[in-house]
Amino acid sequence: MRILGIDPGANVTGYGMIEKNRGGLSEILHGEIRLSRNQRMTTRLLKTYEDLTALIEAAKPDIVAVEDIFYGKNVKSLIKQGHARGVVLLAASKYKLPVYEYSPLEIKKAVVGYGRAEKIQVQRMVKAILGMSALPTEDAADALAVAVCHSHTGKTKNI
Repeated sequence: MRILGIDPGANVTGYGMIEKNRGGLSEILHGEIRLSRNQRMTTRLLKTYEDLTALIEAAKPDIVAVEDIFYGKNVKSLIKQGHARGVVLLAASKYKLPVYEYSPLEIKKAVVGYGRAEKIQVQRMVKAILGMSALPTEDAADALAVAVCHSHTGKTKNI
């Protein structure tokens, strides 16, 4: 089973795909969709959508797991993150992929064992769990962590 994890953001959206099989978990790909803060929000959202749909077409995931909105941010940031998250849901629904959501607390608990883990701890654990040779960037590591979380918890109710 191929799981595409996504960490949506208004300026950077991390993505990471893993494969779960009898031998365990392996990393297929990971990266970031980086956007210019100088562009209009509509332009950034369109770029995110186009890049995600191209990624889905090329990589052919079976499931999409997405990080839920973190409630501690300011309202303006939450709204922008919500727009980016909506684009992720739209891209997944275009391909009729089931989408599962996980809170940052659930993700960190599943990957690090502690819900308040630091970014570097998540990066290191993702690297170790997936047997990666290099430390992934923060946003890509967060996305891979979402995918790993889904592989461990296996929610059955999608959004």
